[in-house]
Amino acid sequence: MVTELIGRIERYLDVAPRARADAEAVGPFTLFRSRMAHPFFARPSAGWAPGYATAADVGAVCERQRELGLPENVEWIKEVAPELGTACKDAGLRVSEHPLLVHHDALAVPVPDGIRIRRIDDPDDPVLPAAQTVARLAYASAGTAVHDIGRNERNAATEQRAPDASDDLRQLIRDGHSVVVVAEDEHGVLCSGGHNPVGDVTEIVGVGTLPSARQRGLGAAVTDTLVADAIRRGIEVIFLSADTDDVARVYERVGFRRVGTACVASAV
Repeated sequence: MVTELIGRIERYLDVAPRARADAEAVGPFTLFRSRMAHPFFARPSAGWAPGYATAADVGAVCERQRELGLPENVEWIKEVAPELGTACKDAGLRVSEHPLLVHHDALAVPVPDGIRIRRIDDPDDPVLPAAQTVARLAYASAGTAVHDIGRNERNAATEQRAPDASDDLRQLIRDGHSVVVVAEDEHGVLCSGGHNPVGDVTEIVGVGTLPSARQRGLGAAVTDTLVADAIRRGIEVIFLSADTDDVARVYERVGFRRVGTACVASAV
């Protein structure tokens, strides 16, 4: 069922990528062609209705992605297009489902001892590359379990980044399209995340904790700071998608509730 809330999120997901990508219609899909280093995806176009797409339609948009040298990737909200998963599977894609959550309650979230939580206000802040590295290391080692990947790996990976690797994010911060928050100790960034406001809706994205620093409440504290920033901006709908149910439970402990399911289809 497409509720008014889901409808607002769906409209956001059609508008938000356009600050970073060119939109191209491919059958019943909108393919977002990124103008930045990070590739985007195809999504159902506005006006989606049951039975709107077939496996052949999915195949056509994937073929166009291959022509452009892009990964075969389709994303959607299950409540908006419940049948699309079957069409994607019939087209040979792998489909995964992820909890879709919306901020509901303001809860007190403590900041761990020895940690500073701050928003990066200066696009030229020198910690931005490390913040992006932490997120990459976190997502490369998915889940909530503590691992050995820590400060040394963060520093080495940050040093190996190209000098211009953070330019896209710096420009997004400068233009007001992205807000980045970090959690730091005396040795550097341990957790980072962002939100991307468009009108009165924003999505919290990329919250990741250095694997060796997990289970200390850093992700919760960063998320809470992002929520507070969004509220100060007058944002009415703050949403995110969690990788797993375990990760979703972390967000539920900081005031989010599940409202739907985000789906991703990609090449096997």
